[in-house]
Amino acid sequence: MADASHNVRAVTRRVEWRDLVPMRFEDGCVECLHPLPWLLGSWWCAGQGLWPLAAACSFLFFLTALRLNHEAIHRNLGFGARGHRWVIHALSTVMLGSNTAIAFNHLRHHAHLGRAEDVEGKCGRMTFRQVLLYGPLFPFELCATAWRRGNARTRRRMAVDLALNAGMIVAALALQSQALQYHVLTMLLAQCLTAYFAVWITHRGCDGEDLVARTQRSRLINFVTYNMFFHLEHHLFPAVPVKRLRRLADRLDKAVPALAAHAMRVL
Repeated sequence: MADASHNVRAVTRRVEWRDLVPMRFEDGCVECLHPLPWLLGSWWCAGQGLWPLAAACSFLFFLTALRLNHEAIHRNLGFGARGHRWVIHALSTVMLGSNTAIAFNHLRHHAHLGRAEDVEGKCGRMTFRQVLLYGPLFPFELCATAWRRGNARTRRRMAVDLALNAGMIVAALALQSQALQYHVLTMLLAQCLTAYFAVWITHRGCDGEDLVARTQRSRLINFVTYNMFFHLEHHLFPAVPVKRLRRLADRLDKAVPALAAHAMRVL
C-alpha cells in the first residue's frame, strides 16, 4: 500500500455505504438472539458435566455477546437510545463486566486511535506475552478510566452494571447451581482474555495512519467468527452493522483493490 495507504480514506469516500446502515427493530431483535443458544447450551453442558462442550459453547457465547455489545455501543441495532442502553446492562449481567465502561472507552478508541487517550487500543501495541499478562488488569483499567473521566451519568450506569454483576454471583452461590457457578468462572476468565481476543489480534502491528486495524477475507473464518474480523472495515465505517460488513468489504475491494491485497490479516 506504499502509494495507496495515504489515500485510503479519500478513496473510501467514493464507496456507497449509507444504504447498509438502517436497521429495523426486528433486525435488532434477531441480533439479540445470537448469544442465547450458546449461553443456554453452555449451562446445559455444564450441568451435565460435559466440560469440553460447555467450554466451546461459552467461547461462542462470549464472542456473540461481544458482537451484540459492540452493536449496542454504536447504536447499530435499530433500537432507541434507551433500548441500546438496556442491551448493554443485560449483557453486563451475563458477561460479568461493566459494558458501560467498555462503551465509554470504545468510543474514545475510535475518536483517539493510537493516542494517549486510547486506553483500549494500547493493547495492540503490546507483545503477545505482555497482553496476556496485562489481560486481568484490562477490565479494571477500563472501569477506572470511565469512572474518572466519565460524567455522573456514566458513573450511575456503571454502578448499575456492577450491581447486576454482584446479583449474578450471589445467585450462583445461593442457588448452588453447578451451571451458574461454571458460568461465573468462565466469564471471569473470558474477561481476563478480552484484551487479547477483542483488541490485540485485530490491532497488533497496525501503526499506519490509515491501515489502523486488521481484516479477514476467508469466508469460512468470517462465518464461524460472526464477521467480527472485518475490523478495518469497521473502523472506516463504524455506522455499518457487523452483519453487513461482508457486503461493505466487497465494495471496498472493488473501489480500493490494494486495500484487500495489502491490509494485514487477523489470522
